[in-house]
Amino acid sequence: MSLAMPRLGMVAGLIGTLACTGSAPAATGARLVERTQVAMGSSLHLTAWTSDEAAALAAFDAVFAEFDRLDALMSVWRDGSDIVHLNAAAGDRPVPVGAEIRDVVLVARQVSEWTEGKFDVTFGALSGLWKFDAQDQDNTVPDRTEVLKRLPLINYRDLEVDDRAGTAFLRRKGMRANLGGIGKGYAIDRAVEILRRSGLGDFMIQSGGDLYVAGHKGDRPWRLGIRDPRGPAEATFAALDLSDGTFSTSGDYERFFMKDGRRYHHIIDPSSGEPAQGCRSVTIVANRAALADGLSTGVFLLGPTAGMALIERLPDVEGVIVSDKNEVLVSSGLKNRLMLLTPPTDAP
Repeated sequence: MSLAMPRLGMVAGLIGTLACTGSAPAATGARLVERTQVAMGSSLHLTAWTSDEAAALAAFDAVFAEFDRLDALMSVWRDGSDIVHLNAAAGDRPVPVGAEIRDVVLVARQVSEWTEGKFDVTFGALSGLWKFDAQDQDNTVPDRTEVLKRLPLINYRDLEVDDRAGTAFLRRKGMRANLGGIGKGYAIDRAVEILRRSGLGDFMIQSGGDLYVAGHKGDRPWRLGIRDPRGPAEATFAALDLSDGTFSTSGDYERFFMKDGRRYHHIIDPSSGEPAQGCRSVTIVANRAALADGLSTGVFLLGPTAGMALIERLPDVEGVIVSDKNEVLVSSGLKNRLMLLTPPTDAP
């Protein structure tokens, strides 16, 4: 889970899109319409294959507005957000929170159950100990005593949601919720609804390592690349053709520092308070972006063996894992679909 987030929703993965060679018949007049804007702390890129540019741009504006609205509710960095209020009242009292917060917490709880608590939105209790963002990174490993002091404050079961009362409650003082590991996926799911209601059927939504594609790009599915976790930022080692699905990647390569030959990265194991070991990247393919967002982090934390076993147990979920030994594990449902372009770069 990301601990040193400047704003909501920073995740480890970066998905590259590989060019599709297909094109729609000329008679349709369809073409790509694209817009990009910063939202939830990273670049939000919207693409539609359409002949109605004006309608697409209006829908894009609605998506940008929705991301900003959700960020105002979920961010730990925006004064007055529901999460800021929730954290301030930890151990004291339930506080009113919007339906969106309650929805996200319930999805997060499901992912927590699946991952045996490895994914846990109450990891915010560790915030400030590890520093991975460029503005405050100091390559310092936090004092182990301070880490151990905060670990008991991490327990997703102690975050209560009361739908009838419209409230949420952190049971113990010092607890902190942070929806950065799942909030962006939830926002993408909302964006999908907006674009579909606007009449768009062929589009892509990409925000950091989270992505959803609908329909086709021209006469073919969207072709998506999985980043090489040790290669240049633009390098991909595998590709997948996808329609009407979501794609989320978590990796150890976006926010990290090296010290004494070890890579310290921002995906922190809530059971140890240390950067998780076992994986370099995890990509989840699913039907819902919020689930894929949470699962990519949760599977990373479980490690390659337990993580792939979970993927195989879940319906409508597939995945690709690059282990810390540079092995590529592919779930059974992707074995005949994934295109391996080149072995991932082998480096520390």
